Amino acid sequence: MMDFGKKDFSEEELVRLLECEDPEELAAMFAAARQLRQERQGNKIFAYGFVYFTTYCRNNCNFCYYRRSNDIERYRKNEEDVLAVAKALIDSGVNLIDLTMGEDPQYHAEKFETVCRIIRTIKETYQTPVMISPGVVDDAVIDKFAEAGADFYALYQETHNRALFERLRIGQSYDERMHAKLYARDRGMYIEEGLLAGVGEGPADIVRSLKMMGEIGAKQVRVMSFIPQEGSPMEKVKSPDRLEELKIIALMRLLYPDALIPASLDVDGIKGLEDRINAGANLITSIIPPKSGFMGVAHNTMDVDEGGRTVEEAAAILERMGLRIATKDEYRAFLAAR
Repeated sequence: MMDFGKKDFSEEELVRLLECEDPEELAAMFAAARQLRQERQGNKIFAYGFVYFTTYCRNNCNFCYYRRSNDIERYRKNEEDVLAVAKALIDSGVNLIDLTMGEDPQYHAEKFETVCRIIRTIKETYQTPVMISPGVVDDAVIDKFAEAGADFYALYQETHNRALFERLRIGQSYDERMHAKLYARDRGMYIEEGLLAGVGEGPADIVRSLKMMGEIGAKQVRVMSFIPQEGSPMEKVKSPDRLEELKIIALMRLLYPDALIPASLDVDGIKGLEDRINAGANLITSIIPPKSGFMGVAHNTMDVDEGGRTVEEAAAILERMGLRIATKDEYRAFLAAR
């Protein structure tokens, strides 16, 4: 049985845990991850509102429903709609607004002026932290985001295996993507790094990603299971067993006790929340107001109109687990302490 109380894990140990099938050892790993979370933040769980405000994208990623060449219905929400949904989420009790978009050519053409106005309004009017997830942008645009007050810049590499990256993100530069997030970090924003499970990676690739997240100083780290998307080249690829995602969440917590680690509602909806929290996640993301006209990513409509992605629904599950949604002040204090 592994000693989960220690601070350092070798690459060989991490690989072994990713490959572990022993129920007793896995239970001990998940318990250790929960204990670390409890020591850092008690019974509080953070909540992020998700505003996916444009589904147009210039990229053609092999795994994505919104890839440029996919013949789907798309939307581009106006500034008023984005702010209205953001306010509804803030009023419902979320701690942060995640402004997510495809790499929309229209916003690139206008140098993200609209996006910066939205960031400033949320920060100044509602005093709420903002995460921006715009894909790869140049340094000048990142400067604008920083000056507008963005707190987080989220940009997932998906994998740190360069060959696999090239197969997933067709025609995109691994180094350009990495540069953007590191520049945002150097401009004073927190960065979020993420990996996609079930796209052809092996245990050694996952370990490399886990180590890289620490090396680049990511304050928020995440994993999501691949979901096959209609109309994409990977439409027939099977989604992985969720145990892989849960193991990765637990290892993230063991490696980075103070990290923000999401339990995403975007993969399995509200029914997948408890398992991810029990694996060591400390925040809920992809909260979306019902009947808002906004979509998710991995599952574009799952639980959205039905109200299954609300703070109220998540809070009821957490209450049964002896946990609760943190207040906005508690979230700010957590960030300030780290």
